[in-house]
Amino acid sequence: MKDLTQSSIGKHIVKMALPIAAGMFFQTLYFLIDLYFVAHLGDAAIAGVGAAGNVTFIVLALTQVLGVGTVTLISHAAGRKDRADASLVFNQSLALSASCAAITLLLGYAFSSGYMHALGSDAATALAGTRYLYWYLPGLALQFALVAMGSALRGTGIVQPTMIVQVLTVVVNAVLAPILIAGWVTGHPLGVAGAGLASSIAIAMGVLMLAGYFHRLEKYVAFDAAAWRPRMATWGRLLRIGLPAGAEFGLMFVYMGVIYWIIRPFGADAQAGFGVAIRLMQSLFLPAMAVAFATAPIVGQNFAARRFDRVRETFVIASSIGCAIMAVLTLISRWGAGGLISAFTTQPTALSVGTQFLHIISWNFVASGFVFTCSAAFQGLGHTLPSVWSSGSRLATFVLPALWIAAQPSFQLVQLWYVSVASVTLQALFSLWLVRREFRLRMPAQAPAAAPAPSA
Repeated sequence: MKDLTQSSIGKHIVKMALPIAAGMFFQTLYFLIDLYFVAHLGDAAIAGVGAAGNVTFIVLALTQVLGVGTVTLISHAAGRKDRADASLVFNQSLALSASCAAITLLLGYAFSSGYMHALGSDAATALAGTRYLYWYLPGLALQFALVAMGSALRGTGIVQPTMIVQVLTVVVNAVLAPILIAGWVTGHPLGVAGAGLASSIAIAMGVLMLAGYFHRLEKYVAFDAAAWRPRMATWGRLLRIGLPAGAEFGLMFVYMGVIYWIIRPFGADAQAGFGVAIRLMQSLFLPAMAVAFATAPIVGQNFAARRFDRVRETFVIASSIGCAIMAVLTLISRWGAGGLISAFTTQPTALSVGTQFLHIISWNFVASGFVFTCSAAFQGLGHTLPSVWSSGSRLATFVLPALWIAAQPSFQLVQLWYVSVASVTLQALFSLWLVRREFRLRMPAQAPAAAPAPSA
């Protein structure tokens, strides 16, 4: 366990954010590797996999419930020097992850086809997305165990093992993708089904590797079969913190679903261009998201230790770093959007839509980076409802104007992207107000640090 209540906050953020960013980058390569090989199958395949990828927001919402609850409670336990509670929370998060995995498989196989036919611009797009999902669902279900273990480590200030496992799983996926998708070596291409299968196999191997680390090396929190029997009180603690954070990703699923539905009349090529651009945008966001992921346990440990001055300092430093990173990425996207999109598709309509989206949407990168840090602060404080209010404000300021604009005879996609920029800017301002309010309510201006725990 790493004590985050002492030493330089800036150094803590950087030391944790760098391996987190590396791990998240390699994790995102899952999608980019799949997208690269799927792109050779045609625009219907690209559009289908892109629309199917929106389902990952549902799974991300559920993993966020588990991950945020686990990070927060374990970081608070570490701040209080309460190892027994940290171990209990970890083992109960594993039990909860098994339940979530079962629900994911059940609902995924029941509703994937209907979902894809609702969003796909044509039958070929819907079929491609359905095939991809059927083979990717096992991997999505296994994400819960991966998140539970990675979040437990992050709550204690340890991030390197998770990063190493993520890198290794991407290597596995990179090897399997051309073999399963394009039929290299075997001569039996599986197409989009191979993309889903490659990711599922790689994630399964990641779960095994991280479990091996816990079994052999982890000391602060460890597997304890006796603590796997569900304890509703602990589940309640996890869910009270995690559910609002999960709802935040659930609202993102709605947001993305509305966009895919609105651009359906523009055809599979337009959906393909948007699908490529949105995945590239998510990849560009990774450095700022890594800063936010590092911020949550630092805030959590210091809040539990009543080091309120360090909580405020953490938020200021993390916000500055995150916004600076996003400002640089804004310039890159403004100047190089076309080159980034053309690496995955050269179809004229897809290239035009994707380039235009990334070019315009980059204006909200700095605001998005600030929102990430605000969400991390709410997680560290153990009160995640403000994150839902923040995301809800974005949904309210985007969906209704977007639907109204889309109904106009002169509607063009560029108008949709500008509405999105405005909604994120308003969300950032609202998030700032919410953070200031939470700090005022939960932390007195001056508070003595907690007394050190007595030595054994």
